[in-house]
Amino acid sequence: MKNFDLKMKTSFPNVDFPIGTMSPTEHSVSNGHWQGHWKYTSLISGAPIGVEMPQLLNPGPLATKVTFFAPLSLLFFFFVVAILAIVQKREMHPMHYLLLGCSFFAFHLLFAYLVDRVELVPSFIIASIVSLFLVVSYARLFVGWRFALREMGLSQVIYLVLFSDTFFWEGFTGLSVTIGAIVTLFVVMQITGRVN
Repeated sequence: MKNFDLKMKTSFPNVDFPIGTMSPTEHSVSNGHWQGHWKYTSLISGAPIGVEMPQLLNPGPLATKVTFFAPLSLLFFFFVVAILAIVQKREMHPMHYLLLGCSFFAFHLLFAYLVDRVELVPSFIIASIVSLFLVVSYARLFVGWRFALREMGLSQVIYLVLFSDTFFWEGFTGLSVTIGAIVTLFVVMQITGRVN
């Protein structure tokens, strides 16, 4: 193709390009508009030119991803809670872990069904509060309010709420979870380093 020249202007600033398409030779964003320019004096290519428009976050696939990775977040939660309980000499029965796990998964179950009836963010907040309430109100009975709120509640916020929140950050979920795992490892190593 000789002297190819295509200019495109959108009514939105956030533009992405489908996989396998040619990027523009020049592009800019101004006044809420994106402008792209593909200009070639001589072009040999089988790649198309395309632009992906911004899309609303679909709650169904998001809830599916969050639920699919629920066992991983529960594993982190149990790992940290077990280490903290051992270090602070708190007795926890396997039945406690079973019921804590059920309370933890109440978030995923409620979120998955609530998101069909209520908007995404309120569904996430409601499911988080319900699960936190279940865990803390149960744990206070066998480890006391302080451990239930500080160690277990905070662990649940980190490994359930924030872990699940990373799925809203398209493209950064894996990196966020990896950084969280490394920080968790560091903290646990520091806490248990001097424990016999």
